[in-house]
Amino acid sequence: MTNRAYYSAKIEDFLRESPDEIFAKVAKFFLFPLTDLTKASWYKEIDILKENLIDMTGGRILLEYTIPRMGKRVDCVLLCKGIIFAIEFKIGDNEYRKSTDDQVLDYALDLKNFQKSCHDKIIVPVSVATNAPIHDIDISLYEDNIAVPIRTNAKGIRNVVDIVISKYDMPDFDYENWEVSDYMPTPTIVEAAQALYSKHNVEEITRHDAEAKNLTDTVQAIQEIVHKSKKYHGKSIVFVTGVPGAGKTLVGLDLASKMHDSKADEHAVFLSGNLPLVTVLQEALARDKVAREHMLDHRMNKDTALREVFSFIQIIHKYRDEYIGNYRVPVDGLVIFDEAQRAWTKDEISSFMARKKGIKNFDYSEPEFLISTVNRRSDWGVVVCLVGGGQEINKGEAGLPEWFDSLKRSFPDWTIYTSDRLKDDEYLRGRAWEDVTDSLYPIIDNRLHLESSMRSFRAEKVSLFVKQLLDCDIASARTTYSEIADKYPIYVTRDLEKAKDWVKEKARGNERYGILASSNAARLKPDGIYYARDRSIISPVNWFLSGKDDIRSSFFLEVVASEFEIQGLELDFVIVGWDADFRIENGHFEYYSMSNRKKPPNWCRIQSENNKRYLKNAYRVLLTRARQGMILFVPKGVDPEEDPTRNKKYYDDIYEYLISCGIKRIE
Repeated sequence: MTNRAYYSAKIEDFLRESPDEIFAKVAKFFLFPLTDLTKASWYKEIDILKENLIDMTGGRILLEYTIPRMGKRVDCVLLCKGIIFAIEFKIGDNEYRKSTDDQVLDYALDLKNFQKSCHDKIIVPVSVATNAPIHDIDISLYEDNIAVPIRTNAKGIRNVVDIVISKYDMPDFDYENWEVSDYMPTPTIVEAAQALYSKHNVEEITRHDAEAKNLTDTVQAIQEIVHKSKKYHGKSIVFVTGVPGAGKTLVGLDLASKMHDSKADEHAVFLSGNLPLVTVLQEALARDKVAREHMLDHRMNKDTALREVFSFIQIIHKYRDEYIGNYRVPVDGLVIFDEAQRAWTKDEISSFMARKKGIKNFDYSEPEFLISTVNRRSDWGVVVCLVGGGQEINKGEAGLPEWFDSLKRSFPDWTIYTSDRLKDDEYLRGRAWEDVTDSLYPIIDNRLHLESSMRSFRAEKVSLFVKQLLDCDIASARTTYSEIADKYPIYVTRDLEKAKDWVKEKARGNERYGILASSNAARLKPDGIYYARDRSIISPVNWFLSGKDDIRSSFFLEVVASEFEIQGLELDFVIVGWDADFRIENGHFEYYSMSNRKKPPNWCRIQSENNKRYLKNAYRVLLTRARQGMILFVPKGVDPEEDPTRNKKYYDDIYEYLISCGIKRIE
């Protein structure tokens, strides 16, 4: 990556150059109109830094240093005596703000976690409120050698630097090589969507080490299929698989962003049946669009931004409804369907159409109708299905085989591309691969499977551990847990307050945390975990995007998200409430739901194999949502005579099973 900083120089050269010369170099790389406020702020920062660094030698200074994963820049990075100082200015502020501390700590965390040359360095975030009173300097380090943010005013920066370098004797390093060292981020899906929509390349915002290489390989493979389909005027369907958190959604967003503003015959759209994911991404993209237009000194309201975003990412049902009862030809040559395994069966969509739309005898499953819309195009068309194995979580979800059955029934001339991993049972729902693909002859391209989890940058084997845990493979789970525990902490507790304390203690800056529970959990409420389907109680937009000052956000640990709100999204740290709906009996999991038909209501064993699969997959989703660590909360329960629905044996057995898998406890 070139020009990672707008300005980079030895401290001696910085002190020698005039403010006008430095300003000109910074402004050269600024992509937005220079407002009077921006100019004044930069000149003030330059003057403050010159005053504080006078007579300093041997270090390096970087201004407007990029943080690609976040799409932002830290005002100043100072490299001195083997220590990295990240400095954020608030020009004219006469008081210190927690939000600034969190902002500069976020920058320090990003550097530590994702810039290779920072892993073994001390990083000191410094929050500068230029006109504030002098602040006591108390230096302490977290366990990863990031300092607790230090506050100072405009006159105290040099004092901070001198105190830190006198306290920590660190070996020097090559500052110029540091600046260009590998940057290997793993963005959240919201951060990734914002970056891609604002024309960043996927290579800029994701890891590009050997383990994560096939994310870009997958995108390239699909682009080759698109070009081939265009060249030969063919129709193709592509199935992309991957472990949980591998970046399937990111692949789809990257493809959509690359072709979204292309000429009309190449237009792309990203579709998902996951309403919480779509609404969160649409809101995040619209907010970001408004903010970027403001930097260009353009006025744009959020409604206008949302209208633009709606053409880029849509809920599948609105796209589908546009083509029902007509012969309209889609402008979108490339249609990307996220979580394609969740598309509706023919019975489910037919029932919905009759109830909600007044359309009787709707004779398609959702996969078949989606393929049929693209098939209307006279030249070419490509459908990309992003498929999560073992992630169907709701009644009426067809799973992967229905896509192949639709192709056999109605579109045998379409070319099919997939990896050989699609043959795994977690995708086939008990059917044989030969039966699913009979007469279709798919082309195997193993670039279409994503092997490595991008969600957790701390441990690649979290999804494997979760699979072993849910499959009751205790010996393997213990082994995998021992391999990941140092980098990716997983604990279990019977005390919800201790779980809350744990996530609050672990999260720094604006790292996000929240409480999750199965939508089927019925008896966590007495312990303080209550899932409500009412959208007036849980709004995914507020839960995922609002800050620490909003009681509706995940930070308040009051509103609980289920597998329906969290699927496709992620937090840094989570509390997962584990109820008796998914309990251990005789060494394996059994499946229950709360039946109100019983008088009084009580747990009822689930008989349907599909519903069992949905419940197991719900826990799979909940247990793979944390990027950095999680704590499982298992209630203590009560004597069955007091409340048979909270029988302490149910919960004791779950707790002991989790302990047997190696998970450490917090008493």
